[in-house]
Amino acid sequence: MFDVLSRMVRTGILTEKPAEAPRTEQMHRSIYRILGRTLCIRQVDAGSCNGCELELHALNNPYYNLEGMGIRFVASPRHADLLLVTGPVSVNMKEALRRTWDAIPDPKRVIAVGDCAACGGIFGKSYASRGSVAEILPVDLTIPGCPPAPAAVLEGILLVAGSGLGTRPPVDGQPSRI
Repeated sequence: MFDVLSRMVRTGILTEKPAEAPRTEQMHRSIYRILGRTLCIRQVDAGSCNGCELELHALNNPYYNLEGMGIRFVASPRHADLLLVTGPVSVNMKEALRRTWDAIPDPKRVIAVGDCAACGGIFGKSYASRGSVAEILPVDLTIPGCPPAPAAVLEGILLVAGSGLGTRPPVDGQPSRI
């Protein structure tokens, strides 16, 4: 035991230092200023392959530190400010997605994460898929990629939160893309 401890002291720390998230405090203050509290996100998998979900789970690790910025995922849509949808909307998830949207209190925003949510991806429109999320709900922002990087998802969340949840940005029939 003493050998192991003395070797640890002699060797020192071999891992790299954790990367500091840029402007973490500034982002947290701006989210708190906009909402007056934390930003609560409800995520719905509308029929994806789970690639996007893996990237969303990465947002909760210490590298991205989503909760440290005042952003958290919630289980109930009644507590959410933002709806994050992944995957093409399958026939069986259409009604559940619509009910989740209806349960979120106003003002509410929708982000379509990944190519499948943005345009239907490789699944497109078929007997089992209704295609993109924009076919079912009004989408404020789409984040392209298969799957998109966690940094791109975080940038999209901050972009939508920074635009103010009280007013919808002018959208000419198409959701904006980052």
